Amino acid sequence: MKIVVADDDRQMLGALRIILTAHGYDVLVAADGRQALDAAIEGHPDLVVLDLGMPGLDGLAVIDAIRGWSTVPILVISGRTDSAEKVDALDRGADDYVTKPFATDELLARIRALVRRMPTADDEPRVAFADVIVDLATRRVTRADSPVRLTPTEWRILELLVRNPDRLITRETILTEVWGPHHTSDSGYLRLYLAQLRKKLEADPAHPRHLITEAGMGYRFVPQGE
Repeated sequence: MKIVVADDDRQMLGALRIILTAHGYDVLVAADGRQALDAAIEGHPDLVVLDLGMPGLDGLAVIDAIRGWSTVPILVISGRTDSAEKVDALDRGADDYVTKPFATDELLARIRALVRRMPTADDEPRVAFADVIVDLATRRVTRADSPVRLTPTEWRILELLVRNPDRLITRETILTEVWGPHHTSDSGYLRLYLAQLRKKLEADPAHPRHLITEAGMGYRFVPQGE
């Protein structure tokens, strides 16, 4: 299980890495808000442990950014004891909040509790449209009962779309999720991959009914077809 740990206190960051690694977690560390966001985007963690008072982007801004494209559990650890700040963090999308200083056992228990809430493979849906079935648990796609081979990038784009049926997903969101925050202007890549997905999944790729372009904005997955 992969965890991003973000804290600008180097001593705290090192201690958390040692503790979590010793308990079998794969730990990615970040010393500021920008590094935390980059690690969350590029590392695809199962959990984010996040301090609020970081330079650059503060923890609240990181929560806002992550919640724009991901439901990954977020555990806030902070020296701030003001109840209003705790409520603000939870309202913005944090899943739990631990106040520093904290006991190691408490932190590990909070992490285990968040992990138990995560969906298992049995909870993952199978999304069907036309003659296509997308199995999100096994990451397999079939069309007319025959397997469809997708590249890792094609899969990540398709997964993002099918997990958000009938919702507009902006180009910037897809580019950030798939290629990282430094590629938000690379819309040509995105058009190319969408064209490839349509060739593999649409009955008439030139006139798609399910993977729809919203001109000037982004893309939308329409299960029932337009």
